[in-house]
Amino acid sequence: MARGAWKTAGPRKTPGAGKTFGIRWRFVVALPLSIAVATAAAQALPPQLQKAWQATALPQSALSLVVREIGAGTLVSVNPQTPRNPASVMKMVTTWTGLSGLGPDYQWRTTLLARGGGRVDAQGTLRGPLYVKAGGDPSLTIQDLWNLLRELRLRGIKNLGDVVVDRSVFGNVATDPGAFDDSPYHPYNASPDAMMVNLGAVRLLFEPDAAAKKWIPILDPPLRGLRLDGGVRWSNGRCAGAPVVAVTETASADGVVINASGTVAGSCGEFSVYRLALSQPAYFSALFRMLWRDLGGTLARGVESGTVPATAQPIVWHDSEPLSNVIRVINKYSNNVMARTLLLTIGAEENGPGATTTSGAAAALAILADQHVDTAGWRIVNGAGLARESRLTAGGLAGMLDTAWQSPLMPEFVSSLAIAGMDGTVRRRLRGEHTRGVAHLKTGTLRDASSLAGYVLSGSGRRYVVVSFVNNENATAARAFDDAVIAWLAGL
Repeated sequence: MARGAWKTAGPRKTPGAGKTFGIRWRFVVALPLSIAVATAAAQALPPQLQKAWQATALPQSALSLVVREIGAGTLVSVNPQTPRNPASVMKMVTTWTGLSGLGPDYQWRTTLLARGGGRVDAQGTLRGPLYVKAGGDPSLTIQDLWNLLRELRLRGIKNLGDVVVDRSVFGNVATDPGAFDDSPYHPYNASPDAMMVNLGAVRLLFEPDAAAKKWIPILDPPLRGLRLDGGVRWSNGRCAGAPVVAVTETASADGVVINASGTVAGSCGEFSVYRLALSQPAYFSALFRMLWRDLGGTLARGVESGTVPATAQPIVWHDSEPLSNVIRVINKYSNNVMARTLLLTIGAEENGPGATTTSGAAAALAILADQHVDTAGWRIVNGAGLARESRLTAGGLAGMLDTAWQSPLMPEFVSSLAIAGMDGTVRRRLRGEHTRGVAHLKTGTLRDASSLAGYVLSGSGRRYVVVSFVNNENATAARAFDDAVIAWLAGL
């Protein structure tokens, strides 16, 4: 097959959606022989970078670095085949395999169904349960769910008996939010779920009352069973930056109390903090009840898990933003739970419903194998990089990035990456005159891993792929080195 040729398959469906896609976006890119030859003769660290590396005080054995000019040869190759923990750079693998495997216009669908197509009696009571077919949409918001329920009310449905949520597009994928780093309240640890709304997080809004010199706490959404105890103290000092408050949760007789504490200057003005307070199923259940009640509806019993029977018919549905938009959020802002959900979706599309992280990882690696990407030594744990066991090689990832650049989907993928000195996770880095705006990058940081990968445009108009992995207990010391690599490439 010629370079860039499309592989097509039969019509495909969005998980749980009944929506057909005619093309399976996948292609093969063969690397030119010149690149393979140049790789064999690649240099170690050039003199311009040796001083920057020495300043880290880290051993070179902790570094994997590959720099190659697109369409030409490899400039730097240090430990290219050593498997390393890539931290959040793993999201590049998940988003690229999602984009090339599912297509840029892929959408997730959330559907409300009922037997008889939603017939009601004179009082607006639905006969039988309302079924919610979860599609695994990682971007579903409270506003989206409200609009979906409003559409239900417009069709004359007012009184519900049972609500049954079908999450079968994914298998048992729930995780303990505190397992990774004992921080169960932080949104970056959110568990994936096929019926996730607003990433499962609540907003703790603090409004200043200058006259009383106190902070007024507001919980958004104001879910039943949750209460915000505002213990944040007022200060008359100068605002020193983004407010920092401590948040803990305690169980009470009627639910969960969120306790916020700390001291914040009134000059900071209104601010918000996002936290996890409930499991994804409990969050959806409480949110559904609140929104349905606000729309004038009634719910006689409750919200439970189950499956949609074959006799149920769709009433209303919501289609997500296209995948090309979703991967921008994942990569630019390093959203963990959205990346996890995308990996599960890849697994569901490739191998059928009941997807797990294992089936998602296998599907992603199969897509890369079709593209002749070298994935030897790789281990995809959850697709987000929020794991100690994840592994990539710098040489393999550089090959994937070269493949992506040569594909018809290059613009969508590259535009999902943060722009040096301008947005996303690198908006405060590389802001100098010669580096701002010249690179599209993905960063990654864990306790013992620091990573950077992406594309750099040099002053002479040449394009480079760069991948840098550092694994060491002092890995964060490599950040200045990574910036030096980008500056060096920008000046070539």
